[in-house]
Amino acid sequence: MKKILLLLALCFVSGALFAGQTVRVQLAENLTSAQIQNSGLVYIYALDGGKKYKVSKPETITIKRLSGGKLSIGELTHAGTLVIEPAKDVTLTYQKNSYTGKIYAVVQGKTFRLVEYTDLEDYLLGVLPYEMSYSWPIEALKAQAVAARTFTLVEIQKNKKTDFELYNDVRSQMYKGSGKVYDSVREAVTATEGQILTYKGDPFSTYYHANCGGGTDDVKIWAGGSDPTIKPLAGASCSTDKHSKSYSWNATVPGKSINAFVNKNGLAGSVSKIKIAKRTGTKRAVTLQFTTSKGNKTLSCAKFRLAVGSSLLKSCKITSISKSGSGFAFSGHGYGHGIGMCQDGAKGMAEKGKTYKQILNNYFPSSDLTTL
Repeated sequence: MKKILLLLALCFVSGALFAGQTVRVQLAENLTSAQIQNSGLVYIYALDGGKKYKVSKPETITIKRLSGGKLSIGELTHAGTLVIEPAKDVTLTYQKNSYTGKIYAVVQGKTFRLVEYTDLEDYLLGVLPYEMSYSWPIEALKAQAVAARTFTLVEIQKNKKTDFELYNDVRSQMYKGSGKVYDSVREAVTATEGQILTYKGDPFSTYYHANCGGGTDDVKIWAGGSDPTIKPLAGASCSTDKHSKSYSWNATVPGKSINAFVNKNGLAGSVSKIKIAKRTGTKRAVTLQFTTSKGNKTLSCAKFRLAVGSSLLKSCKITSISKSGSGFAFSGHGYGHGIGMCQDGAKGMAEKGKTYKQILNNYFPSSDLTTL
């Protein structure tokens, strides 16, 4: 009986979490002014009450940061958060991206940030086509929808006491608003509505990346991270990502970037040699040993990759390192951190006739597909 009651309680809490869930996404920060275009009727007001101003026709709405901790939009000046609320079917455009939710201007020291408050499912419409091509097979898009939805709910719980829960870029998930929606993306989101992945009853961080280079890794390679090793994040096989141009790569990293990284991390001098100090079972480098005239130091490959440019050094699944002029030449496989779902692999599985459930089961083994 206790187990049944616990299960019912978990279902109730999860359902309450999902029903009408609002997502708070930071669109920009450290602003002193911003211009937003409305396609139709919007209401502008202070969050803590007062007169509501109505803008009926399309125009450019300018937000300014004033002295004394105040913000202004037209005639409205307020020491606190201002809100631009669009009517139904009206979009708000900021920096060429269109949004359907409310946009909050939130004071941030001497500047302000823009945060959109939008519905979870609408948010996913603005994530999928920028994390995975809308032209990809529908089963791959469905898998991406479930992974993105689950990741979002976990981030909401982690950051519920802050001004926003997600960034609109790779720090969270790429997001450009739901003002423009592709039919395939809407189909994938609608077909999986309310579906998330859980492990032992709880949602978990469903990480994903472009290409795993032949296999994903255990989340524990992120030393110091907060995610425990659980079966769905312990690594998975992948044999369907070789079709991508991201599967193999070559890159030359300038010596200046490498030296700046090691100097910042306590090793003086110019780097004369780099070698892999520790690998995972899938040959992904966990740590690299750097040598200068001042000695040696072993540092995180993941941190090194971010420091020199993650689009240059595409992954830590490095196959060779050699001196090249004043820098170093690297070769390797894959693109991204290598944890969770391989997006190129998901596409490959879908092209082979696999369903989104089979794709998710492959990359997040022992997880359960749960409908809230």
